[in-house]
Amino acid sequence: MTSGMRELYQEVILDHSKRPRNFRAMADATHTATGNNPLCGDRVEVYVRLDGGRIADASFVGQGCAISRASASMMTEALRGRTTEEAHALFTKFHGMVTGDSGNAPDGPVLGKLSAFAGVSEFPVRVKCASLPWHTLEAALVRAKETVTTEA
Repeated sequence: MTSGMRELYQEVILDHSKRPRNFRAMADATHTATGNNPLCGDRVEVYVRLDGGRIADASFVGQGCAISRASASMMTEALRGRTTEEAHALFTKFHGMVTGDSGNAPDGPVLGKLSAFAGVSEFPVRVKCASLPWHTLEAALVRAKETVTTEA
């Protein structure tokens, strides 16, 4: 990755961290879940409203580091209009990228701006920060009742 691209990606992440999009509780959500990373204090609630098998709206509330907030913000933007199957495929692709296991990620959606998180794989402690909102989304879509945690 060139230094120019790295700087652009850092700017995107900082922008979403400072001014998160879709940062609100959603009263008419059809699916919700809570995620918690107890070691660093990241906590997120993800809200999804499905309409006709597609994600009509997605939002989140919570507290956490810049990576966690930016990941949740960009995730909610990327989900609108997608089917639940497309959302699962996007999760798989994103998770493969941040864990450095993208060789095993199936072909699927293009990550677009979410590629800003590619460098996270170089910092294993940050992988949990970036992936917590996504694991929480997965739990919301299957209507899991227990809190999602990044710890085993």
